[in-house]
Amino acid sequence: MKFNWVFSGDDSPAMQRTCIDMEYSLRPKITRFLLSRLDVDTDFTSFHFDVNVDKKWVYISEKTPIEYIRQLLPEFDMVINGDPFSSVA
Repeated sequence: MKFNWVFSGDDSPAMQRTCIDMEYSLRPKITRFLLSRLDVDTDFTSFHFDVNVDKKWVYISEKTPIEYIRQLLPEFDMVINGDPFSSVA
């Protein structure tokens, strides 16, 4: 699983710390979501997520295989972001 961090401004130590903190909170939440909807033997290295740090919103990246996007998207936004807005970046 890979995260692409999107934010305005520079890559300051404070922003790096914010990204690290967000990753520590997002990674287990997304992993639980994936495990609850996919086979436990699925290779999660093909999953990519774009994280808009300013908006605190996670998008399924188009780098993720389309079959997984189709399978996950209907519930992803509500479970991960708390809103049904579609989040394919």
